[in-house]
Amino acid sequence: MPNQPIPPKNRARRVMPFFGLSMGVSIFALSLLVILPFLMMVLTTLQMDFGDIMRTIREPQVFAAIKLSLSMAMLATITNLIFGTLVAWVLVRYEFWGKSFLNALVDLPFALPTAVTGIALATLYAPNGLFGQWFTRLGLLLFNEPIKIAFTPIGIWLALVVVSFPFIVRAVQPVLAELSVEFEEAAAVMGASRLTTFRRVILPEIAPAMLIGAGMMFARATGEYGSVIFIAGNIPMQSEILPLIIVSKLEQFDVSGAACVALFMLLISLVVLFAINFAQWKLSARLGAKTN
Repeated sequence: MPNQPIPPKNRARRVMPFFGLSMGVSIFALSLLVILPFLMMVLTTLQMDFGDIMRTIREPQVFAAIKLSLSMAMLATITNLIFGTLVAWVLVRYEFWGKSFLNALVDLPFALPTAVTGIALATLYAPNGLFGQWFTRLGLLLFNEPIKIAFTPIGIWLALVVVSFPFIVRAVQPVLAELSVEFEEAAAVMGASRLTTFRRVILPEIAPAMLIGAGMMFARATGEYGSVIFIAGNIPMQSEILPLIIVSKLEQFDVSGAACVALFMLLISLVVLFAINFAQWKLSARLGAKTN
């Protein structure tokens, strides 16, 4: 019997070919699109000394914009976690006339330019708008002063809710579709209430998807500019968002200051995203351990 060639021991045999090529292309694309812009932002910020960086971040106008952007992004994320999950539940578990239209309508914020969304919201919720005039009258009736939606932080929250809404629906919807109704029926047969069934059967299954959707929503809401700029009012210390601060510094040719503010906001967003991803990983590991 002829001797068979022995493959080298240091050559890893892989089922999928072209691993090296695909990995190289992936790393190149990631470096070009993510790492290089982030590195240039860091290098531009480092043109300032540490004292100037701290003074730029601690400017009252900048700090107020950071606080407003983060708080409105978090509030919009929490809002969409509740209502987005409810919409996903309705789309998966019920059959009704117009379901396909409603399912397509969820992706409308993705299709519309953000500026169009902002103009539409500002037109609807301005004091003389279609909806805004009713809030004005209601405020005068109840509090002797108008309730303002547009050109206030409430308008910022509303715009962020609209543009980030599809993320949670599309994250939770496929998980609910894969979740068998038999588990809920078994819980009902064992005497569990609807609240207990949701808390003990459904919620643990969709919680990882909800966390993923929350991370994507927060990232989108934190850096949103086009839809917010038209409805925010842009009043310093009140309704001025952080992206507008960055644009203002660029218009003043303060490139280092703009990069410093953008880098600080990016670091905060990364910390929040890593925390959400870590919580999602721990939750998935716990669910996997219970399953095994």
